[in-house]
Amino acid sequence: MVYNAREQPCSHKDDPPFMNPLNLFRTGTFAAGVVAVGLASAAAAQECENTPTGTRLRIVIDNVRVAKGEMSASLYPGDPSQFLKKNGALKVWYVPTRAPSTTMCIWIPGPGTYAVAVYQDNNNNHRWDHNLFKGIEPFGFSNDPSIEFSQPSFQSSKFHVKADETTIHIKLNYR
Repeated sequence: MVYNAREQPCSHKDDPPFMNPLNLFRTGTFAAGVVAVGLASAAAAQECENTPTGTRLRIVIDNVRVAKGEMSASLYPGDPSQFLKKNGALKVWYVPTRAPSTTMCIWIPGPGTYAVAVYQDNNNNHRWDHNLFKGIEPFGFSNDPSIEFSQPSFQSSKFHVKADETTIHIKLNYR
């Protein structure tokens, strides 16, 4: 027998099944809820590239005109000599492109200074297709630096990541 706050017996037998606290355990609803919370946490961890570290970077790529191919991101460390150099990136990864914006996520080693370069790999060849005067595939950099006739500098592209989570926005260029 269950007692309410006035020490009067009350029964949950007339309550709807979802209101009866015992039914939470009998039907597995409580256990399912616990599993769902655990799965949601695991899904959040899996939606980000790399092994969870406690420091997450979300990159929102704006100005995506067409949901075609994959979006590529390269994460560079705080060393300017590695920026845009072959094998200089800490990580290069791809996600399906979504328009009008694509969100990418990565677990990074920790707080610090980084830079990001992105491009839309329209033909899925995992290379940025471009010619001398213009990019054939759209591209962008962290901090959206001005790009005229040369690649941006690390100084103009760098940003600081704090503990927990940092979100940056990058605008795709179609030049």
